[in-house]
Order: sequence, then structure tokens, then C-alpha cells
Amino acid sequence: MIAKKLKDFLDSYEVKYISVTHSPAYTAHDVAQSIHVPEHEVAKTVVVNIKGELALAVLPASYHIDFHRMMDSLRTRDMYLATEEEFQSRFPDCELGAMPPFGNLYGMKTYVSHSLAEQPRITFNAGDHSEAITMEFTDYNRLVSPVITSFSDRPH
Repeated sequence: MIAKKLKDFLDSYEVKYISVTHSPAYTAHDVAQSIHVPEHEVAKTVVVNIKGELALAVLPASYHIDFHRMMDSLRTRDMYLATEEEFQSRFPDCELGAMPPFGNLYGMKTYVSHSLAEQPRITFNAGDHSEAITMEFTDYNRLVSPVITSFSDRPH
């Protein structure tokens, strides 16, 4: 089921999106396979702690975060992967690990990888492990106003 906060937000802006129910999938890679969407269009949402503040790092399912690159682009060394204990209370309407890439709805800054921003569409978890949303990246960008930067690499 789509997180109520997300659905209300998208509907209030009259954004066109497709919601797809699928068998439970616990990784962005599995979501891509389940709904037959290319992995480079499926967003993986990762919570990071930057200088004591939680933020979302959003990148293609087939990529991984290059923390050194991200720290360089943000000009800080004070950054790490947040623990579930640090962020689970921020997403009361979402299953753990199925947070949508809308930091603005949860009081967090959102960073999007250049490699994802180059895609025409973005697909992401809608708040649980059985529902995904696909929408135009231009709409996502307009609604979230993420910082687009380089911090991801394809897995080796």
C-alpha cells in the first residue's frame, strides 16, 4: 500500500504516476526484476548521516554508493551509513527498507545520483515491499528539489 503521506503529496500536485503491486521484494534489484523495469530506472533509497543530520542518498538499483566520492562532493569527512535505529522513527508510515525517495516529506535533504537523474523515469518503493511507483523524473525533480551530484558507481 502506498504511504499515505506520499500518495496525498503526489495527488495534491496532480502528478501522473503508475502504482504497481508486486510480490514482496526487499531490494531495489528484486523490485526491478519483479515489475520488469530496467535496474538503472529503479531508485534505491539509502539513509546517510551527514554532519549529524539524516539525509537520503538516491541512486540506481544496479549501482552502489561511493562514500569517498560523496564526501568529496559534499566537502565533508563527517558522513556514514545511518543505522536503522537512527532513522526508523522518521518513516512511521513506511516499512523499514521501503522508504520512498522523498526526503522533503520526512524532514531530510535528498541527494540524487547523476546516473539516476539522467533517466526519463524513476521507479521506487512506495512505502512497503509490495508496491512501487513509476513517474517522470522531471516531476520527481520538481517536487523534491534534490541535490544532484556524483556519488555512485556501477558494482564491479
